[in-house]
Amino acid sequence: MAYWLFKTEPSECSIDDFANAPDTAVVWEGVRNYQARNMLRDQVRQDDLVFIYHSSCKLIGVAGIARIVREAYADPSQFDAASAYFDEKSSKQLPRWVAVDLVFVEKLPAIVTLDKLKSSAKLNELPLVQRGSRLSVMPVTPEQWQTILQLS
Repeated sequence: MAYWLFKTEPSECSIDDFANAPDTAVVWEGVRNYQARNMLRDQVRQDDLVFIYHSSCKLIGVAGIARIVREAYADPSQFDAASAYFDEKSSKQLPRWVAVDLVFVEKLPAIVTLDKLKSSAKLNELPLVQRGSRLSVMPVTPEQWQTILQLS
């Protein structure tokens, strides 16, 4: 099992959306960065755990945990002309983008804010706190995972 951090804007997909559908898989779609796509496609596996990180909002930080229930498959939004994630260069024969499905595990007792993450020396190597890191999908080591849980 591996650990991940997925960034999301809570107006699109928040930890509350997962919590309100505890037995329903949520499609994690719309990743349009090749490096993040490659991690989803090549490394993310069923039963991996994921921190759901709220960005572009009032309270930025790690809000909860989800679990991968379906590994990478063609992201359906790339074929939907009405979607903000439509990609006219992608085809069903050669899809460019992938999605994964997640289910709710738990909300953290308190959101672990970005400032709190940055202030922990144990998280200096976490891609999220490194300057210039903008990926929406990133690995988390077991030690970093435990540190973030302790901070919550």
